[in-house]
Amino acid sequence: MDIRQITPRYFVGPQISPDQMAALKQAGITRVLCNRPDQEVPQSLGSATMKAAAEAEGLEFALQPLTHQTMTEEVIAHNQSIGAAKDGITFAYCASGTRSAIAWALGQAGLQSADEILTAVSAGGYDLENMRPFLEERAP
Repeated sequence: MDIRQITPRYFVGPQISPDQMAALKQAGITRVLCNRPDQEVPQSLGSATMKAAAEAEGLEFALQPLTHQTMTEEVIAHNQSIGAAKDGITFAYCASGTRSAIAWALGQAGLQSADEILTAVSAGGYDLENMRPFLEERAP
């Protein structure tokens, strides 16, 4: 399983399977945030299946399907409110983890400097340097 740390309380990664929920719990994760639309995955990895598996392990499950087209300010704010802004430790996943990292970065725009945001996602293995102009425009 590929768990990439963005902050001490926020991790991202690629698609997981229901049988990996116990390992997430053992790793200290308290919430699983699914950023992957059900249309992208077989039913065996759909949000209902993943939610049931997470809850069976005592993990909170949140759903915010994301595509590059649906990353509006409102959707990003909601994504932050059910993930990074909550107490506990969140693991957000999508196909590769990139959308989840982008969503986190967009949610931090205006709260942190572009350098801080890009350093955090880079430490997790995601190169979002192409977002620098947008992040700098909104820097505090």
